[in-house]
Amino acid sequence: MTYIIKPENSCQGKGIFLTQSFEDIILNGNMVVQKYMDDCFLIEELKFDLRIYVLVTCCDPLRVFLYKDGLVRFATVPYKIPSSDNFDNLYMHLTNYSINKYSLKYRFNVDTAKDN
Repeated sequence: MTYIIKPENSCQGKGIFLTQSFEDIILNGNMVVQKYMDDCFLIEELKFDLRIYVLVTCCDPLRVFLYKDGLVRFATVPYKIPSSDNFDNLYMHLTNYSINKYSLKYRFNVDTAKDN
């Protein structure tokens, strides 16, 4: 089983790593440990994440406003099931823009959306 370790007070992919052994974890503050999904959905062999943004203005009754634009982020290296040979390839396992913008395979998005 593979785990993804994320520092609690970090952002932009800093300090994130994969492991299959808890002995590899050096405790340096609080961390979030999650089971890493080895069998993930892919688009053209790349990991991705989708984000939608909502505003909740009331809970009873529930009132939610959905922002009309969302966000999609892609990894820049084709995905392979995690192994000790590719744990360090963050371009494969993470979709963070702050990491993937340094990949040689990164392509800048040209927004072709039309204003409605």
